[in-house]
Amino acid sequence: MRKFVTDVLTEHQVSDIEVNMMVLAVDEVCANIIIHGHPSDQESNVRLEIHFKDGGIWFEIIDHGNAFDIVNYQEPMLEDLIRNKHKGGIGIMLVKKIMDDIQFKSTASKNTLRLFKKVETTK
Repeated sequence: MRKFVTDVLTEHQVSDIEVNMMVLAVDEVCANIIIHGHPSDQESNVRLEIHFKDGGIWFEIIDHGNAFDIVNYQEPMLEDLIRNKHKGGIGIMLVKKIMDDIQFKSTASKNTLRLFKKVETTK
C-alpha cells in the first residue's frame, strides 16, 4: 500500500515531503482499519482509491469491517499519554494534522473514509 501511494503521488510530481506525510497518514488509517476493524477476519480487504481533483488529492478508503468514526474521535491529550506511558493514540492525531479534510460515512454494508490534502500537481 505504501508503495502504491508513493508511486502514484511521485508520478504526479508531488514533493517528497508531501508524499511522505500522505503515505504516513494513509498507512496509519489503513493499519487501524486492518487491526481494529477486521481483528479476526483474514479474508477481508481494504480498497484504496486516489483521486486528483479540487486542488488536491482525495484518498478514498473503503472497508466492510467494524466502523470507527475518525472525524468525531476526540484524541487524548498528549501530556496524558506521556504521563500514563500509554502506547498508541497519536496516529489519529497525526492524520488530522497532516490532512486538510477528513470525511467518514458508514452504512450497513461498508465504511468509507475520505482524506483530502491540498497540493499542487503537474498532471
